[in-house]
Amino acid sequence: MANIKSAIKRVKTSNAAGEKNIAQKNQMLTAVKAAQAAKAEGANNAEELVNVAFKHIDKAAKKNLVHKNKASRMKSQLSK
Repeated sequence: MANIKSAIKRVKTSNAAGEKNIAQKNQMLTAVKAAQAAKAEGANNAEELVNVAFKHIDKAAKKNLVHKNKASRMKSQLSK
């Protein structure tokens, strides 16, 4: 564990940021899975779920949680 006050604070902030990033990435993946399941079933709200998934994918790519090419590939697969 760090002894210097600023290093202790940095550890706390980096842990908090990491948890936030993981939560946002999980939210994105959940939205993508929900959209894929809705498309497979032919649900009425599939288009809406795809749009929500696109929104989460774009946010994750903007914050570098996923690479921009992966985000583009995910969106392409959803739109098929």
